[in-house]
This record gives sequence, structure tokens and C-alpha cells, in this order.
Amino acid sequence: MKLNRLERLAMNNPIRAWVQRHFEAPRLLGLGGAVDGWTALEIGCGRGVGIEIILQVFRASHVDAFDLDPRMVSLARRRCARFGEAVSIWTGDACSIPRPAASYDAVFDFGIVHHVPNWRSAISEVYRVLKPGGRFYAEEVFARLINGSPWRYLAKHPADERFDGDGFAGALGDAGFELTGRRGLADRFGWFVAAKPESRRPPG
Repeated sequence: MKLNRLERLAMNNPIRAWVQRHFEAPRLLGLGGAVDGWTALEIGCGRGVGIEIILQVFRASHVDAFDLDPRMVSLARRRCARFGEAVSIWTGDACSIPRPAASYDAVFDFGIVHHVPNWRSAISEVYRVLKPGGRFYAEEVFARLINGSPWRYLAKHPADERFDGDGFAGALGDAGFELTGRRGLADRFGWFVAAKPESRRPPG
């Protein structure tokens, strides 16, 4: 689901970029560590701030990234042009990632999954494109904030099956992930790191 005009303003400004770099990213880094030399994917890259963070803070060697909104993709390409071939950006959908299975060492979600109507499908796609042993870094917004005033009137979110922290963690487990780190803030925000097992355990 594309952001409305108010959300684009809220998500694409220097304050948001500062919070993402100095508040959100350190929490994910503390939970999951750096990804030195790894190939990473960012789902819902917006104007490219997350791409910079994945390269500069998490120390990935290459970042692929996509966004549903072509306008955001254009902004991200301009912002990240200086990284050259270390970055590839396209217009795409988190529920249908055009890459083979086991393509990435790490996948990053800076507050995107709660915008996806079929968000469980997006998590399954993340699992599919991760290599065994790879890590999923997710910062997410919970139903208590989305459904509360004033955001329920100002922001555009899918109406059905909004999740809380336990719901998101449970969906990670259902997809096959092993949750390795989790933090929350006032039942409104959460940070998660989950690993794709090296090999699937037999059922039972």
C-alpha cells in the first residue's frame, strides 16, 4: 500500500532520517550485529536513507532495494547514486520479490510490513530470499498506534489483521524464522531480528 501525502511528508524529512539513523538502527544493530561484507535487501526503501544506513552503519557490501512507489524509487536512486554498483534499486512489491530463493545474507524492514495488506505473505517472501543462516532485521509499528488517534484518521493503513509485538513474532515463527532478538516501546513500536535456520528441523 502506497503512502498518502501526509505519510510521505512524515517519512521523508531530516527529522525522520535522524531518528532512523540514531534511534532505530542502533537498536537493530544491538540485537543482530553488523553484516560486514554481506549482500542485503531493503524492502520499502523510500528515498534511500535506509540504504545508506545498511551500507554505512551495518557495513553491508551491496544493497538491493525496492519500493512500491516509483517516486520514492527515483529519489532513492538520486540519493544513492554515489555508491555506484554497490546499490541496485527498483520498483517492486514485498509480496513478490523478483529474486531467486536464498539470494541475500540479510533483509531489512524499516517500518514497511505494517503497510502491506497481506503482510504474512511479505514475511514468507523475506524468508524465501534469505540464505540459510541469514538474518531479517525488522522495525515495526503496532496496532495500538495505528488504530489510535490521530493516526487512524490521518494515515493510510490496511484495516484488517493489524498486529502487536506477539503477533509479529508469531508470524516470524510461522514462516520458519527463529527469533534471536526483540525490543519494544510502549506496545507501539518493536524491533526484531530473526534468523533463517541453517537447515529446517523436522516437524514434531
